[in-house]
Amino acid sequence: MTRHLKTWFSSYGTVLAIRDVRLLFTGLLVSATGGWAYNAALLAFVYSRTHSLSWVGAAGLVRFIPSLLLSPYSGVVVERFDRFRLLLLTNSLCLVWQALLAVVVLAHGPVVMALACAALTSSTAVFEMPAVGATVPNLVPESQLVAANALQSTIDNLVVVLGPAIGAVLLVTSSAAVVIIVNAVTFGIAALLVTRINYRSVAVDVTEGGSAGVLRQMTVGIRAILGAGSVRTLVALCALVSFVYGTDTVLFVGISAHKLGTGANGFGYLLAGVGVGGVLMAGAVDKLAARSSLAWVILAGVVGYTLPTALMVVIRSPVLAVLVQVVRGGSTLVVDVLALTALQRATPRDQLGRVMGAFWAFIIAAIALGTLVTPLISNSLGLDAGLWTMALAPGLIALLALPTLRRVDRDTAAASARLAPRVALLEQLGMFASASRSPLERLASEAQETTFAPGSEIIRQGDDADHLYVLADGSVEVTLSSEPGAPPHWVRSMHAPTYFGEIGILRRIPRTANVTALDHCRCFAIDGQTLLDAIASADPSAAMLNRTAALLAETHPSLPRDESSAPPEEPTEATVGS
Repeated sequence: MTRHLKTWFSSYGTVLAIRDVRLLFTGLLVSATGGWAYNAALLAFVYSRTHSLSWVGAAGLVRFIPSLLLSPYSGVVVERFDRFRLLLLTNSLCLVWQALLAVVVLAHGPVVMALACAALTSSTAVFEMPAVGATVPNLVPESQLVAANALQSTIDNLVVVLGPAIGAVLLVTSSAAVVIIVNAVTFGIAALLVTRINYRSVAVDVTEGGSAGVLRQMTVGIRAILGAGSVRTLVALCALVSFVYGTDTVLFVGISAHKLGTGANGFGYLLAGVGVGGVLMAGAVDKLAARSSLAWVILAGVVGYTLPTALMVVIRSPVLAVLVQVVRGGSTLVVDVLALTALQRATPRDQLGRVMGAFWAFIIAAIALGTLVTPLISNSLGLDAGLWTMALAPGLIALLALPTLRRVDRDTAAASARLAPRVALLEQLGMFASASRSPLERLASEAQETTFAPGSEIIRQGDDADHLYVLADGSVEVTLSSEPGAPPHWVRSMHAPTYFGEIGILRRIPRTANVTALDHCRCFAIDGQTLLDAIASADPSAAMLNRTAALLAETHPSLPRDESSAPPEEPTEATVGS
């Protein structure tokens, strides 16, 4: 147990050491906790005023339908604007809507007005998850992406436990209006935390130069998910477990009332058990994701979430029932995190917001379908038949996906084998000495192989720095002009394997030298932004930074050096300032 806790805190501690991630996730924790507490308060207010379950159902619908309808377009909005300014705006608006709702409740206003405020809150908050999902890959190194997603899922599960408990205590000790005011304050805290985040996203032209209308903008994310076989399968399984979660929201009520004898409180206990399971499993997800074969891991996650539902047919002990939900919660976390991480890794960064919007639309739709289907089955066949159906049917569907999952494993292994020579080349370069396998494979897959004839100019001094070049075969010479218009003078020759072109990208300055092929050269060109992402993941050594500073001092001594660099080492032919 102690070792598990150390692993849990170690993986999360590395992610939380990143200031922007810490601020972002703290805001999520605070606002989501308030949101779960507010759910209970809203339903309590509606029922106290109407004494009608139909009105209670309407309260659920006005919070749910906006999310379902707006999710696909929420990703478009996330791409068009800076994500953190968008989060600042949405959290601020949610604060306003919740404050208005509190006024309605305190004034004993019409229930319809309260539901309108709830609908406005849901419509505004729908942008949060796509914005967060699209931003996390930019805040954490590639090697920590699984841990970051697991941490986010842990927060999601933790608030399921904390939020309703806080809401229940406040409802008993105060009133629904107080709970709603507290929720408004949590949105204010989240907005304040967002203002302290340094990262700023780059707006994307979602209109594709004016050629793409609203419908095409919205369907970019859907087409990206459906067009990638591995991602499509994982998202489908994630939607499957979300469908089962939707069935839980109905079945838990019947289990609590007719089998456990715990009344309305039993629903909260079972839901809390699922949340606790997710929290406990989070520390192990990173290790599971590192396995070479994920087919059986994912299948075990789906089956581990679905099959235990059958045990609820015979269990009469509330404690055992909660323990079953703990197992189920840990299992579903595996599927959720692996699907989300695969989606983030497979999607181009300029489409990630729209893809995340589409992803959450699929998830919300699956939950809605589960919520709608389960009463039909339970009412016509009985509660036990409903439990058996939701235990076995999704599990069988997951088994049918096993051949596809195993094919994904084979394709991934084959792709890894094809990239092995490129990865081996990158591993020889000092700047990637500390990089893990995953970012190196990404660099290798995105690198464009190109050849240059003897005498060809590869880099020209003064041009924009757009690519890093990895020299796989051949030799080049480096020259530079000390003044504009002056003839270039020879600096050094370089021989494969080596790299050049990093200074302009790292320092965001024009090319500092010319690089010309001496003989037939074979290079791999790596996009500058891709390089920066990989360097963040690799945690480049001080030696590499020192060499870069030394070369810059040699080519452009008048430029200021990076204050973070230590005294420069003697430059070697492993790198060149260009």
